[in-house]
Amino acid sequence: MGRQEQITNERLRKLKELKASGIEPYPHKYEVKDYSSSIKEKYSKIKPESKTSHKAKIAGRLMSIRSFGKISFGVLQDGKGKIQATFQEGGTNKDSLDLLKKYIDVGDFIGVEGAVTKTKTGELSVLADKITLLSKSILPLPEKWHGLQDKEERYRKRYIDLIISPEVKEVFEKRTKILQAIREFLYEKKFEEVETPYLQSVYGGAAASPFKTHLNALKMDLFLAISPELYLKRLIVGGYEKVFTIARNFRNEGIDRWHNPEFTMIEIYQAYADYNDMMELFEDIYIYAAKKINGSTKVSFKGQTIDFKKPWKRMTMSQAIKKFAGIDVEKMSDHEIFDFIKKKNIKPKGDTWGWAVQSIFEHFCEDKLIQPTFIIDHPLETTPLCKIHRNDKLCRIIERFEPFCMGAELGNAYSELNDPIIQKKLLEEQQKMLSEGNEEANPYDEDYVNALEIGMPPTGGLGLGIDRMVMLLTGQESIRDVILFPFMRPENKTENKTGVSKESKVAVAVLNSSSKMEPWQQMNTISHLNASFAARQGKELFMQDEIETKDNKRLKLNIQHAIIIKEANSNKNIIELIKKAEQNKISYYIFTREMMNTTDDKKVIGWTKLKNHNDIEYLGVLLFDKKSIVEEVTKDLALYK
Repeated sequence: MGRQEQITNERLRKLKELKASGIEPYPHKYEVKDYSSSIKEKYSKIKPESKTSHKAKIAGRLMSIRSFGKISFGVLQDGKGKIQATFQEGGTNKDSLDLLKKYIDVGDFIGVEGAVTKTKTGELSVLADKITLLSKSILPLPEKWHGLQDKEERYRKRYIDLIISPEVKEVFEKRTKILQAIREFLYEKKFEEVETPYLQSVYGGAAASPFKTHLNALKMDLFLAISPELYLKRLIVGGYEKVFTIARNFRNEGIDRWHNPEFTMIEIYQAYADYNDMMELFEDIYIYAAKKINGSTKVSFKGQTIDFKKPWKRMTMSQAIKKFAGIDVEKMSDHEIFDFIKKKNIKPKGDTWGWAVQSIFEHFCEDKLIQPTFIIDHPLETTPLCKIHRNDKLCRIIERFEPFCMGAELGNAYSELNDPIIQKKLLEEQQKMLSEGNEEANPYDEDYVNALEIGMPPTGGLGLGIDRMVMLLTGQESIRDVILFPFMRPENKTENKTGVSKESKVAVAVLNSSSKMEPWQQMNTISHLNASFAARQGKELFMQDEIETKDNKRLKLNIQHAIIIKEANSNKNIIELIKKAEQNKISYYIFTREMMNTTDDKKVIGWTKLKNHNDIEYLGVLLFDKKSIVEEVTKDLALYK
């Protein structure tokens, strides 16, 4: 029996005895009259070894307890901090002392009533007259909380993270204050806050792949919102002139230190304004929030001092490329640009000048933008919702900007397109791209086009990423540290009576050593097995995360589970292995001689249909499941050499 199981069993015994003795270990209510912070604020200056007349009544989690014969000292953690509680024979009533000694453990919630005192060492304390058990904990708190694996557990079990590391709560308290500051600023500017739907029959407003769901009541598919943009602009059509919403967006994209599939943005729209007004508004919001939270426009992030004071640097996308890539895309022909990106092994999203320029910027420039910088005047292809630049006679640049800081995009803004004829044409093109397989293209939104046909005034709009703002203003290097419950891969679990323990998985690729294969064919077999395995188990196999090198290069983390290569002596052994996999419900993937001889799937299917199962020559099989199960099934096989 493990130590945690012993502790849990002991606590369950105490719980049973408490109930049998008539003591309720989970009472309905407790009247709290004092908090640790207010006691410290009010009585911090009293003299050591003194006792006040104030009878405090506090409650919280018992974080530690030290006993010295007839006196014990506990640390109580409430919602405002920590304070010491003193339990003493002759001072604390006998029933309460018995309760403490017999039934109360570290991790329990307790109520303490008694006088506020200060020990001779200068520690403020509540000298307990009475103790009340408020919640009996069954599982012990972790003794240690550090290291990479523990950091993953912090995000999965945020409740433990908040208990063990109170400084974590400070980040989220600042997050709340940042949101309050933004609202305060916008209310002063006479903006009105509204709400927009998260469930949408037609999504839009961003280049993103959506999450799909289904409404049973109407038997129709719906999408989770990727942006509130099109609804907010409908309100501008309807007569609102200054409007904003702080909304959750859901985008089916990668996960890294800057991205979470569910995130928070504020979107703001102002009638009779353009993207120049939005740049000024963006700066002002950041400055106002930074001063409210930190008292300064300067913050420290990853060892860098960032200053959000006005004015932020402004560069066109072409200027940024000229500075960081050393080429002038405005003077280059299409042939010269595509020759350049081919040599640099850059793959644009499309085959136009605009997509080439966008891809060059992403490759050479983004990670160089450390101080707050507006990248303005983007290629037309990058969004269907923005006005053509008023000074661009070639009609290939739009009035759009993205603010960058520490190599990350902080938001997005346009002079909004309000010409319904152009908008209809662009959305029809987007719909065509979507039907051709571009998952990030916008579907055609007929109602939105109808709204523009009613008429929308000139409008400036912006979106600001709240999570990234909180990261920068609180010095947190991962988005997971500013979202209370970030998305995490499901754990691999095996249940037991005391809780959950993890068991890793393993993939074992088994080669048929009796097949006559050249070394390249053996490698080809292993590669195909792993490719098939990765394609079907990808969500579990690959970690959707990144690590960063010293020079800010982001590297994808990939393999999560070990892949081992073994050998079977005969085709019969491979067939038996497949049978065992099926019996044990183990995922398996095969590679046959037919698959080696052609890449034509139809031929493979035709040839295979002409043979019985035992006549198939298996060049290899890969098994994937819990380590203990796969190891047991393959224990008699030798490692591949």
